[in-house]
Amino acid sequence: MGIFNDTDRYYFHQGTNYEVYKKMGAHIASQGGSRGVRFVVWAPNARDVSVITDATGWDNEFRMERSGDGIWEAFVEGITAGTAYRYVITGPDGLKRQKSDPYAFGSQLRPLNASVVRALNGYRWHDGDHMSRRDSSKVLEKPMAIYEVHLGSWKKSYRSADDTDGFLNYRTLGDQLAEYVSGMGYTHIELMGICEYPFDPSWGYQVTGQFAPTARYGTPDDFRYMIDKLHQSGISVILDWVPAHFPKDDFAMSSFDGTCLYESADPLRSEYPIWGTKAYDHSKPEVRSFLISSAFYWINEFHIDALRVDAVAAMLYADFSRPNYRPNIHGGRINLESEDFLKQLCSEVTARTGAYIIAEDSSVEQGITEDVHKGGLGFTFKWNMGWMYDTLSYLSHDFGDRRNYHRVLTHIPEYAFSENFILVLSHDDVCTDKKSILEKQPGSREDRFGGVKALYAFQFTHPGKKLLFMGQDFAQISEWRFDKSLDWYLTDDFAHRDVMLTVKELLSIYKKYPVLYSDSKDSSTFEWVNRDWADANIISFIRKNPWNYDGALLVVCNFSPWHHHGFACGAPKAGGYERIFSTYDNLPGQGGPAELGKCPVIEAQNSVCDGRPFRLSYGLRPFEVIILRIP
Repeated sequence: MGIFNDTDRYYFHQGTNYEVYKKMGAHIASQGGSRGVRFVVWAPNARDVSVITDATGWDNEFRMERSGDGIWEAFVEGITAGTAYRYVITGPDGLKRQKSDPYAFGSQLRPLNASVVRALNGYRWHDGDHMSRRDSSKVLEKPMAIYEVHLGSWKKSYRSADDTDGFLNYRTLGDQLAEYVSGMGYTHIELMGICEYPFDPSWGYQVTGQFAPTARYGTPDDFRYMIDKLHQSGISVILDWVPAHFPKDDFAMSSFDGTCLYESADPLRSEYPIWGTKAYDHSKPEVRSFLISSAFYWINEFHIDALRVDAVAAMLYADFSRPNYRPNIHGGRINLESEDFLKQLCSEVTARTGAYIIAEDSSVEQGITEDVHKGGLGFTFKWNMGWMYDTLSYLSHDFGDRRNYHRVLTHIPEYAFSENFILVLSHDDVCTDKKSILEKQPGSREDRFGGVKALYAFQFTHPGKKLLFMGQDFAQISEWRFDKSLDWYLTDDFAHRDVMLTVKELLSIYKKYPVLYSDSKDSSTFEWVNRDWADANIISFIRKNPWNYDGALLVVCNFSPWHHHGFACGAPKAGGYERIFSTYDNLPGQGGPAELGKCPVIEAQNSVCDGRPFRLSYGLRPFEVIILRIP
């Protein structure tokens, strides 16, 4: 008798078997007093299914038994963890296809692609304190400063002439990342490209192993160690996860049992032409069980704190990258089946675990982070692509021209509270032909470094959680390449080191002052002081709690290379305004406002300015951003 029982079958075919990975795939087990591995796979349209392994030289086929609903099972005696295997599937057309296991817990290192038997349990965790505090219902009120990292290009270490990749092991990465990320002051790390994938230039977004940590950096237990180490260092972990599409590689899920099983059979919905990939068919309950159980797998078995769902807009819009598309039953462009899948995913994960879901979404749809029972999709956070596009668009113009684009910058707060946003400067902003954040800035070398620091100060004081891609916190010069290490030697240069110290200081201030992170969907936490000084490239605003100015901060941003002597800014209250930050803080001898020397306090004058009853006067230097604590 197989292990896939009637209850498993019922929920699997209902699309609600969220722990189906505990039965599907390859599991080390005992049967009749013998040790071996039990294989379970879904292939309802196959004529025959067998297992082959490297333990027998790939020659012997171990025939699997089929149940009436298309679940195939076999117990193979004598094989253990580390054994490579494939399914041999005879389709309805009579052709045999060798396939990797969609539910495999491990994979061979590319270019090899067979699945690998890995034990599901056995790692001893040491992150109990972190896990006991994990509560998705409270993340909105806590600081979130994310360090986005691609493990293969963060650092490299070439151990021999044959080592052309230079990949570090998950354990080494865990030790080094924990030290760097916690030392800088980040609260979260976001991992790109962990689910197994065959093609390096896809960066990990064309997944063939939804349950397998990529073998590029070690084993699943090595990956568990990495998460464990980060948790012990106080760092939460976000995993990029791709439930929209998968590659067409013959060895993987495409035409898995000789038919369109995981993908749609509808030619107008089966692919994403822009990526050359297959689209998951979210209307099939078994595909939903597969994908949502993958989400639960990473959260339960690897202690992942959150999933960032890639390509939400591609799932939501039936016409995404498709010149011809299939409208929904109402004639509209929303893919109702994918929309329903996303609602199910978000509501089930947040209800059943301490984790949460983040949307990487460029759509114009509203309610992405609204509760499902209120008509939303149920995501906890959404990437604020508008903030990124608008801010970088403004900063791309020469200083004299920025007056004509000032409205682009000041428009941002108008939509800042429509969702629970994360302000992102991600890998997508610094990859091929897009230039690094430093090289996007106009002007001289000094201007560019000043512009970078001003941008980050604006990001960390603007409403929304924060994300910086690796290397940008020390002003990496070159664009990001997936096959090249970051240029860590730059941190020995004074200007790059200054940017790193500025980011570190901003991270500290961000976490210290609740008005900078307790802002989701509450527009009363932001007030303009002056948004109209377009000619000077200057804006000023207040971050506050919703009720009064207790603990409030006043922020002034100069995005120009011009020095404003005797600059004046409106203030809401009398008293001394303490300068707690300036982008000049780490420059020798320039820590305080230029005309006040080292004095950290500016006294408000009883004189109307910017429509406020009081005035602050001081010197504002080129590209200076200052943060003042309101008395």
